[in-house]
Amino acid sequence: MQKKIRRIGGRAYNDLRPLSISYDVYGYALASVFLEMGNTKVLCSIHIQNNVPPFLRGKKQGWLTAEYAMLPSATQVRTAREISSANRNGRSVEISRLIGRSLRSVLDLSKLGEQTIVVDCDVLQADGGTRTACLTGAFLALELAIKRLRHVSEENRNAIIKDRLVALSAGICGDQVLLDIDCAEDSAIDADFNFVLTESDKIIEVQGTAEQHAIEWSLFQNMCEVVRKGARDLVDQLKKFPLPEVTQSTEASTGKAPLFSLMNRSIRTSGTTRDERN
Repeated sequence: MQKKIRRIGGRAYNDLRPLSISYDVYGYALASVFLEMGNTKVLCSIHIQNNVPPFLRGKKQGWLTAEYAMLPSATQVRTAREISSANRNGRSVEISRLIGRSLRSVLDLSKLGEQTIVVDCDVLQADGGTRTACLTGAFLALELAIKRLRHVSEENRNAIIKDRLVALSAGICGDQVLLDIDCAEDSAIDADFNFVLTESDKIIEVQGTAEQHAIEWSLFQNMCEVVRKGARDLVDQLKKFPLPEVTQSTEASTGKAPLFSLMNRSIRTSGTTRDERN
């Protein structure tokens, strides 16, 4: 008999968790997003630096780099700060690289000039899907930051983003496909996948592994279709959270940004969440 998972809040297998987005929660970031997917809560911020890595100097080419970190109280069992150890956590390094290369894939950085976009993603509370939540939140923050690049021409600002990005997790339990899995589900499934997709229905990256036993191709193909529909649903939900209007001049080229605390926007969809350890 195939095992089945009963989802928290009565979610269907292809339902997303409740989504909430707030803009400009950091006072000094060029742009920032606080994103909640169920009980997973992440903060993503954007800064601009007036330099590029050595291999890009003199090429009039921009760059983007990302850092991911989980705060100590993000999990039920405290996570030690990386600064307290001699080496960075391997998981954080891997997710940082995923975020960086995924965001670069939808940008034309030749329009930026010799500037570096720095993306910071911090997990405040982890209940599954932290990397995909960070990717979606980081793209929204990036989109707003590029709107505020006053030192870049309007034509180039419009051309920097080639496509929009969303990311979702999915899992397989027996013959059951589950979209946007939380921590309780993640600990019980047979296979765990992360998908980074574009609004135009293209693939940027797929990560996944069978944790209990090998899975059938037919199940994987079914999961892909569920995720594609979930991505379309997520794109539709994101449209409910329009970017703030750019009403203040931002001297991004000097690394300075005004306080946007009074421009905070927050919208929440209804739903039930649960706190679990990631």
